[in-house]
Amino acid sequence: MEVRIVEFPETRVAVAEHRGPPQLEYETSKKLIEWRIQHRLSPANHRTYGVHYTDPQTVVPSEHRVDFCVTYDLPVEPNDHGIVSKIIPGNRCALARHLGSRQHNTAAVYLYREWLPSSGEFPGRFPMFLHYVNVGPAVLESDMITDVYLPLR
Repeated sequence: MEVRIVEFPETRVAVAEHRGPPQLEYETSKKLIEWRIQHRLSPANHRTYGVHYTDPQTVVPSEHRVDFCVTYDLPVEPNDHGIVSKIIPGNRCALARHLGSRQHNTAAVYLYREWLPSSGEFPGRFPMFLHYVNVGPAVLESDMITDVYLPLR
């Protein structure tokens, strides 16, 4: 798997915060999708991210945390969906691409388990985050593209 070191720029985002079992992530992501549609934020012009604070394979379900994000440069006004403003900080990152279903991300596993221990690098303070390159109901699982960013020190 190809891994590149990149400089990720500070990025303002609108966020749906998920706390709890991974099986309920889709319900949280639907809040962001609805908000995004209301604000006419097309996937072509507004990137979609997931900031993964925990690994659902290693944390108890009630402690699982992930933020579903869409790039958005304006302040997020109070809303019925619970969407809030946050920033993905600028980071030096290892970047790997995953192709296919987002259910098991091979690039994320590779970066942590294989690449990082042999790279001489150390993880940064910000958690791993994913750029969902193509999103929407028309995207087949087999065609999904996900860029995985692992912040480094």
